[in-house]
Amino acid sequence: MAIDKSIKSILIIGAGPIVIGQACEFDYSGSQAAKALKSEGYKVILVNSNPATIMTDPSMADATYIEPLTTKFLERIIEKERPDAILPTLGGQTALNLAMALYEDGVFEKFNVKILGASASSIEIAENRWKFKEAMEKVGIATLKAHYVKTVDEGIVAGAQIGYPLMLRPSYILGGGGTGLVYGDEELVEKLENAFKASPTQEVLIEESIYGWKEFELEVMRDNDGNGVIICGIENIDPMGIHTGDSITVAPIQTLSDKEYQLMRDEALLCLETIGIATGGSNVQFAVNPQNGERRVIEMNPRVSRSSALASKATGFPIAKFAALLAVGYNLTELTNDITGSTPASFEPVQDYVVVKIPRFDFPKFPSTDDVLGTSMQSVGEVMSMASTFTESLTKAIRSLEIGKTGIRNIDNRFINLDRLELEKEIAVPRPRRIFAVLEALRRNWSVSKISNLSYIDEWFLFEIEKSFNVNQETTPTTILKMLGWTEDDIDIKDIKDELSKNRVYKLVDTCSAEFSSITPYLYSTTGTEDDDISSNKEKVVVIGSGPNRIGQGIEFDYCCVHGVDALKENGYEAIMINSNPETVSTDYDTADKLYFEPLNWQEVEAVLLRENPKSVIIQLGGQTPLKLAEKIVEKGYTIAGSSIEVIDSTEDRELFQKLCTKENIKQPISNIAANVKELSDSVTQIGYPVLLRPSYVLGGRAMRVVNNETELSNYLDVLSKSDEDGNPFNSGPLLVDEYLTNAIEIDVDLISDGTDVVIAGILEHLEPAGVHSGDSTAVLPPYSIEENMLAEIRDKSIKLALSLNVRGLLNIQFAIKENELYILEANPRASRTMPFVAKVTKNQIIKAGTLIMLGHKIKDILKDTDYLSSKTNKIAVKKAIFPWSRFPAEDTMLGPEMKATGEVLGIGSKLGIALNKAYAAAGVEIGVKKQGIFITLSDEDKNKFLKTIRKYKDLEFKIYATEGTSEFLSKNNIESIKVGRADDEAPTSLTIMEKDLISVVINTPTFANEYTDGWKIRRLAHDSGVAVVSSVREAEAFIEAYVENNNALEDIGAIQDVS
Repeated sequence: MAIDKSIKSILIIGAGPIVIGQACEFDYSGSQAAKALKSEGYKVILVNSNPATIMTDPSMADATYIEPLTTKFLERIIEKERPDAILPTLGGQTALNLAMALYEDGVFEKFNVKILGASASSIEIAENRWKFKEAMEKVGIATLKAHYVKTVDEGIVAGAQIGYPLMLRPSYILGGGGTGLVYGDEELVEKLENAFKASPTQEVLIEESIYGWKEFELEVMRDNDGNGVIICGIENIDPMGIHTGDSITVAPIQTLSDKEYQLMRDEALLCLETIGIATGGSNVQFAVNPQNGERRVIEMNPRVSRSSALASKATGFPIAKFAALLAVGYNLTELTNDITGSTPASFEPVQDYVVVKIPRFDFPKFPSTDDVLGTSMQSVGEVMSMASTFTESLTKAIRSLEIGKTGIRNIDNRFINLDRLELEKEIAVPRPRRIFAVLEALRRNWSVSKISNLSYIDEWFLFEIEKSFNVNQETTPTTILKMLGWTEDDIDIKDIKDELSKNRVYKLVDTCSAEFSSITPYLYSTTGTEDDDISSNKEKVVVIGSGPNRIGQGIEFDYCCVHGVDALKENGYEAIMINSNPETVSTDYDTADKLYFEPLNWQEVEAVLLRENPKSVIIQLGGQTPLKLAEKIVEKGYTIAGSSIEVIDSTEDRELFQKLCTKENIKQPISNIAANVKELSDSVTQIGYPVLLRPSYVLGGRAMRVVNNETELSNYLDVLSKSDEDGNPFNSGPLLVDEYLTNAIEIDVDLISDGTDVVIAGILEHLEPAGVHSGDSTAVLPPYSIEENMLAEIRDKSIKLALSLNVRGLLNIQFAIKENELYILEANPRASRTMPFVAKVTKNQIIKAGTLIMLGHKIKDILKDTDYLSSKTNKIAVKKAIFPWSRFPAEDTMLGPEMKATGEVLGIGSKLGIALNKAYAAAGVEIGVKKQGIFITLSDEDKNKFLKTIRKYKDLEFKIYATEGTSEFLSKNNIESIKVGRADDEAPTSLTIMEKDLISVVINTPTFANEYTDGWKIRRLAHDSGVAVVSSVREAEAFIEAYVENNNALEDIGAIQDVS
């Protein structure tokens, strides 16, 4: 061990907000690393902009900064904290790119900061595609034929030399951003321009395409002595050409011979040594030609990656924890495997089970986007399963997706009804549900070779799945049926169904294929006769997790689950976690007392409850997923912790909630209930346009719409008629047809109640008007423009509703204020998306307090016996949503009642303007970087509303650009502006002024979304250029506040441990 004694403090850079390609796996990695370094006595300084992370909890680090992840703010934090070293390899591509920018700016040299984990030169070689290629070829590792280009013209020449099809790979990118397959000259120019935009260094590698080859990943760890281990080999079922984040993957590798695997292993270790990765973890990706076994190295990540989290959960090996410890000088032989408690980390993990990962997509949220999968990642989450065989594990993974499918034998009707040519196309074209087309072909007895030729899926996987369709439930032993992927849902005969259930046993993830005993209860179910684990007699509480990330149900709910588990452990309960998401902290082996990595379907959940016999089951923390199990949990005699099923029904069922509010004299928008299309049309006629359509029992605003006229209603009904089960709003219950409150202010209230007392944890004011989904809105805590008498009414109505419902635990309420009248929109008797934000800002542990209340504790006792609710703060905080528009270039960025955001950032300060400024910076809009210009394009009905605000921009000496009609209006009101043309006119136009960085904010009031108009183009380009877009007076006024405080934001920073 060669510990550097000069290092006393270490800065960890987080990954920032959840985006496609970089999700909560980096919260898991950062949390592991921070705990490990802190336990070794280092002062840990942590920077991240995401408030919904466990890693930004005050207990995780000694100094935690929830600040924008920009070089400007990071340099200021480094100047203040003076860390001895920085660890940039745990925060994804964001942290790596920031570290390189700080290095190149001389910040590390200026403040004498060492880089741990990987040197700047190693990062440069690994991330620069050409330098990586040259380094590999020098040591005999084969790469693809390629050219490195820095201009479009160079790219055209290179493309002609290599020949089509081509693959474009920008340097320093995340999740395949900017990558793409190219088949012709015109497409090459267009995609090269996008690729250069995606690369921070404007460098692109053009290489030969190997679409259809097999893809593999090896997770590698290395220490200072040159010891190297392969933690996990991962094989993609989908071929090269589909981003690995969008592919179904399997571990361990199934289709390589031992000789092929050993050669690949040797090359992976040589790759790290050549690049200069002295310590920590890296991910190396290979392609193999299925025809002749020819192998090529594709790329490496000189950091902990998305696949590292999957490998950690698949094997039980804590990659991020050990990467942090190796970075400070430990060797692999000196670190002990936590799972066994006896073996060193230099023992390569061995699996005696098969892991399958399937990505989760949310394309219905983006209807203008073609859902064909390619080299740029588009999935928003993933599930993982473990079982004894590939087919059993595949079935469990399908069940985990929560898309209404029960396994490999439960095929989508859309594929069953296809003719031969249509099915061939569905197999040949990679889409999110292609696996079901493959399953349908196997059910029809198509040959494995034909399916493989169409899909490029290796025949081994197809042969394994085919076995499931070649057996009979009456003549095949149930143990074989289960191993072949059959479930209870596939069995018609009750006795066989019961026997199949009895064959479920629970095995430990032990990292060593049972060679050594395991001390960690990390469990999965599979076929067998003997359990590895014995249930204890302690008082147990089961927490049901939130399953795969999706828009509307993401990291915020995992944060709540982790805090709930912590509260249980701190107060003497045995905490048992059930979840299926490999990215999360909740599925870390040491978060709960016992972890079941299982689908969140009733069969699997019931089996765990039957085995553990818990005191109660917590369903309030995991979003909508656990709530859907409430009825069956109660039917089987188990106790739901906290609010009863009647409370859930009273709030989730729109009709029951309407009756409750009427009874309690809480005002609602005019509304009707519609159970079918006829009732919907009648309700709209009765209420009048505009209306807001809201389904029951959904999360993230699924299928919610604002409908302004007959045409839009007709379009909505047309889409509805074509929706599958996942998208049809009538499937979850009646539809609520609301009067749409135009120009209203929306309010979020988070509270806890024990049935007698209520604590309001936070009241949030939204900047965007009501009608924009709360998850997409910018929210301010505390409210900044609401009169005290209205705040008093909000508190009064919130307490009244909580007590009337008899809430025990958590409650989120959404109100709207219009013309000084308060309306209630909805209430959710569970943890909300905003609770982590509220908890982080106020430093009150509301989830922990709520968890105790669910178990019968009283608020007055929690106030007396714990510090969960004892904090106060004078700071103002702003939560800003982050959107995946760059992955869906066909979509309009206009917001509405259906949530589109994947993540969020926090801005905090002593003034509203400072908090807003930081929130903008954290969201990618750095105020003051571009010229002081504003572009304004307003609809006729909005012009007068904005006049006063536009004068304020003029007084601040903004140069005003406007479209013809708006410019004429401003001229009539004595406001000078520069007239610009439409997008397709001669320059200057609304687009060219943005391209020249002449403006920093756009005021645009759109009419309706997804129409390819100037407004659409303006909003898209503004987003892509880091220009703020506002569409309401309140947002435009808020931007002024942020602008005015630009010079003060950098000085108003502090660790949350010190903020008061």
